[in-house]
Amino acid sequence: MFNLNDNLKNKNFLIYGYGKSGHASFNYLKKNNKVSIYDDNKINRKFFISLNKIKSSEFDYIVLSPGIDIKKCKLKEYLKKNKKKIITDLDIFYLNNPKNLKITITGTNGKSTTAKLLFKILKDQNKDVKLIGNIGIPVLFKNRIRPSTIFVIEASSYQIDYSQYFKTDYAFILNISPDHLERHKSIQQYTHAKFKLILNQNKNFYAFVENNKYLNREIKKYKIYSKIIKINQNNNKIKKLISNDYFNSINNLQNLSFILKFAKIYKLNKSKLLKTVNLFKGLNFRQQIIYKNKFVTILNDSKSTSFSSSINLLKSYKNIFWILGGLAKKGDKFELPSKYYKNIKGYIFGKDKSFFKNKLNNKIIAKSYNDLGIILKKISKEIKLNKKIHYYVLFSPSAASFDQFKNFEDRGYYFNNLIKKIKFIKKINA
Repeated sequence: MFNLNDNLKNKNFLIYGYGKSGHASFNYLKKNNKVSIYDDNKINRKFFISLNKIKSSEFDYIVLSPGIDIKKCKLKEYLKKNKKKIITDLDIFYLNNPKNLKITITGTNGKSTTAKLLFKILKDQNKDVKLIGNIGIPVLFKNRIRPSTIFVIEASSYQIDYSQYFKTDYAFILNISPDHLERHKSIQQYTHAKFKLILNQNKNFYAFVENNKYLNREIKKYKIYSKIIKINQNNNKIKKLISNDYFNSINNLQNLSFILKFAKIYKLNKSKLLKTVNLFKGLNFRQQIIYKNKFVTILNDSKSTSFSSSINLLKSYKNIFWILGGLAKKGDKFELPSKYYKNIKGYIFGKDKSFFKNKLNNKIIAKSYNDLGIILKKISKEIKLNKKIHYYVLFSPSAASFDQFKNFEDRGYYFNNLIKKIKFIKKINA
């Protein structure tokens, strides 16, 4: 067990996984500790250790990177025997900054956007605030931490699942839908991984959760010490306060409702908050409005990697051209109420075209093509034929990107550049 007073000095650490968080952990710990590194895919680097040396060494703690699957990695037997020694960068961060206010955001969809928006709101209210975590800035990367510093932390299910000591003053679990089941095995295990945020809280803490069946099962199953606040969406009431088109999306409105509830408890200035919200541009490739005129609105939602991440977007608009496809997620289901079908015409691309075609069969009109450029040309032609209707082009793939792209960002940039390259807007305006 860590001693909060020893500041993690003179310990023997093994860092397993040398991605962003592993690299940040190494830089943080190496000054006052003995630190060795192991990575399944990287060898022959200074400070790296061999498998044989690991088995003959005695480590105080094993810092596990969230990308490591404990059941499939090269050290799975070693980790099983030393499970009590496993910690994460979240644990190290917490144990060195136990008194700083922490607001941790997790959920299946919308974590990054919600974290970024809350960070901007607090910043605009002159708070000393830092944005860290799964959003791309490792928790151990930040310095110049003062007692007044507030941390907004985006956390994945993997990070929370492996952590033992991390505690957060405010927990947001935005939504839950099937995701990462290849690792968590079931939706309830996936939910429980995120729910650990709440199980580690005490009576002075707050937890904001979506009112859904998966989270409600966890709440009934365990003794909870923190104050649970269930978020029942009242989107119409919120809409009256917002003039930003970005929040026409159901997902973005629902996630905003978490922030508004937090703001009321934390007593933030409402007028300043609304000003920040109405100026918020969103994050790249997350339901991002990239173009709008009187004929068409185009959204780039390349971050969408499953049907569940596209469903609310499809509910938010009418006259939709939906571009989807890529690498399908195993067991993914298209669960959109039939009343929305008439609003949507689908265009499928990517490796698993047959999977998506089968899922959408007898639900919406959907055609598949080998090239995104061809899809955009066909859509622009259809829009041009009927300029009495305002159309929405939703690039929301509902699939992983690795069949054609490095990641969702690469896919998002490609879509934006394609719009410019084929002069899509010019064709519609003509």
